[in-house]
Amino acid sequence: MSIKGTVHKYGDHVDTDVIIPARYLNSSDPAELATHCMEDIDKDFLKRVKPGDIMVAGKNFGCGSSREHAPIAIKAAGIACVIADTFARIFYRNALNIGLPIIECPGASQGIDSGDEVEVDLAAGKICNLTKGTEFKFVPLVGMAQTLVDAGGLKELVRKRLSAA
Repeated sequence: MSIKGTVHKYGDHVDTDVIIPARYLNSSDPAELATHCMEDIDKDFLKRVKPGDIMVAGKNFGCGSSREHAPIAIKAAGIACVIADTFARIFYRNALNIGLPIIECPGASQGIDSGDEVEVDLAAGKICNLTKGTEFKFVPLVGMAQTLVDAGGLKELVRKRLSAA
């Protein structure tokens, strides 16, 4: 699977409260959550994001509460993949559970800027910054993590397996 899109870059320690502010957690509707995604850290994010775009961040992306609303809001806003130097573990797991490709690649955030065009080959473990002509390697998802992403998340995986039984 290959993903190509424009980068929206953020720094270190982006927490779930700025990904989707707690005041909007009275809804679990992905479309509703998407309308508020990143608004406390980047008021213009929703004006710029296009389906298939890529989010890049530094260390500890998704720290804070364990709410799964954060990766849901990111995916519903149109982000096809999140790349970070490191992720908070619960955010990482929540992203896989909803089928959001998530790539841990220390150092990638140093060589990728907002507005860069990036292509990610999930199977090969390769990020190509098409704007700068640089490349980064990462350990591809394997096993159940890749199965979850391929299925579109845990609910879709269970739905497919039950319908096949």
